[in-house]
Amino acid sequence: MSTTDQSGSGSGIDAETWATAQSSPEFAELRRRLRTFVFPVSVLFLAWYLVYVLLADYAHGFMSTKLVGNINVALVLGLLQFVSTFAITTWYVRFANRRLDPVAEQIRETVEGGSE
Repeated sequence: MSTTDQSGSGSGIDAETWATAQSSPEFAELRRRLRTFVFPVSVLFLAWYLVYVLLADYAHGFMSTKLVGNINVALVLGLLQFVSTFAITTWYVRFANRRLDPVAEQIRETVEGGSE
């Protein structure tokens, strides 16, 4: 069994090549870009969700305010939770395609090119 098989990567690239790629400035930039998107968006979404839960628990009068027919504020805000989830997903995919994938592709080509 080779050392590559023991590490579990299955790609035929040795651990030294992976370590070099991970310590490269390109990889550090990739991680920085990912973090600058993921952490703030996650905090904002969790705050939005927490506000919804707190309103549902403590602001019964406000949440039961009828808007149109039997549709109240709670229903609209609940549906907006789903809308915001899909919007964030779309936003992330566009961000990744534009800002993360080109750098990741460059790193992959460097790693795979260096192993051959």
